[in-house]
Amino acid sequence: MWAYNETFYQIYPIGFCGAPTENDGVTVPRIRKIIEWSEYLGNLGIGSIILNPIFESDSHGYDTRDFKQIDCRLGTNEDFAEVCASLHENGVNIILDGVFNHVGRGFWAFKDVQEKKWDSAYKDWFLISFDGNSNYDDGFWYEGWEGHFELVKLNLQNPAVVDYLLECVKFWVDEFDIDGLRLDVAYSLDHNFMRRLHTYCEEIKPGFALIGEVLFGDYNIIVNDQMLHSCTNYECYKGIFSSFNSMNMFEIAHSLNRQYGSENWCIYRGKHLMTFVDNHDVTRLASILTNKKHIPLAYGLLLGMPGIPCIYYGSEWGQEGEKAPDNDFALRPCFEEPMPNELTDFIKKLIAVRKDSDALCNGSYRNVVLTNHQLLFERCTDSDRMLVAINAGDSEFSAGDGSLQGTAVDLLTGEEVEMNGQVVMAPYSVMYLQCE
Repeated sequence: MWAYNETFYQIYPIGFCGAPTENDGVTVPRIRKIIEWSEYLGNLGIGSIILNPIFESDSHGYDTRDFKQIDCRLGTNEDFAEVCASLHENGVNIILDGVFNHVGRGFWAFKDVQEKKWDSAYKDWFLISFDGNSNYDDGFWYEGWEGHFELVKLNLQNPAVVDYLLECVKFWVDEFDIDGLRLDVAYSLDHNFMRRLHTYCEEIKPGFALIGEVLFGDYNIIVNDQMLHSCTNYECYKGIFSSFNSMNMFEIAHSLNRQYGSENWCIYRGKHLMTFVDNHDVTRLASILTNKKHIPLAYGLLLGMPGIPCIYYGSEWGQEGEKAPDNDFALRPCFEEPMPNELTDFIKKLIAVRKDSDALCNGSYRNVVLTNHQLLFERCTDSDRMLVAINAGDSEFSAGDGSLQGTAVDLLTGEEVEMNGQVVMAPYSVMYLQCE
């Protein structure tokens, strides 16, 4: 799977493009702004972009009106086709947000039910009871997503609904040449639907990537050969920032060993979960870390640990943003242009090293040296051995272990290191040591 060796970049288009937060019905080609960023993303080393909802919706994108029409606030289908062509020209694949669990109240089939009630041909597309009423006084009750009745739950056990959604995916492949999907609230999706989606997508475009949004539970349930290739790793997301803020690297090391270590009880060995330090739903890294010197270290950990790393737009230059109650738009700003700085340059180097390293993309995981302030772990395949060393402390540290022998090259600096049983780590440092 191509996705396993790439670094992803997430954009929330409605915010990124400066679109109104409510659909005003006015067509403006704001989505073409991504064309202006395509070369920047290619130069950064990004292998794929993840675009949160782009289709016609009532407001934030997850309340879809029409799966086959780009939201008028973003432009037209023709505009988006040119965006995709520009991204592909710069070596960047395209993952779209597949919002298949629910639609908005403005969705065409639901509006038909509102008008015709039990006479609608689409009444079985939703989970509806005509014995009750909704908070919107529709004259019938329906199931909303987790109590949000502006999000009307689709009946994914209805073959007509599944056929329609698969038809939409084929439309996206044919019209835009997309390369995969991020499945919104994948933990809520019908498992048979995901199996059918997997088979269908592989038939119409071999290598089509399926990545699920999962917040909790056993990721193996949906990340397997029949369903999804990957899902979001929220356990390690928390472990990364919490380990730096509490100066307790044991937390993230425990999670990584639990998930990927060599012991038989480790639960995700061989899987490639999507890793991140922030996204469109959570406070940005630069705002949640108490010591700003830890920001580059967190990215060093992210690009060095197992998984598929994903960077949220703007965070690669240290953009701040705090999640507010019932309002995520502070996390989804509009930037006129990229604002790269030293942090961006460092992340670019991390991306390049990872892409060329079989160990970092696909290798095993082993904790070698672990203290409250330092973590040194090994990533290894038959052809490649890499040591990732993180010193979150403000003083030099000598990490000692009998397995630290021979010569290594720090691929971030080009410096040759003779280990002789120990690795000297500078304060607030990251090292990617390729062993001979």
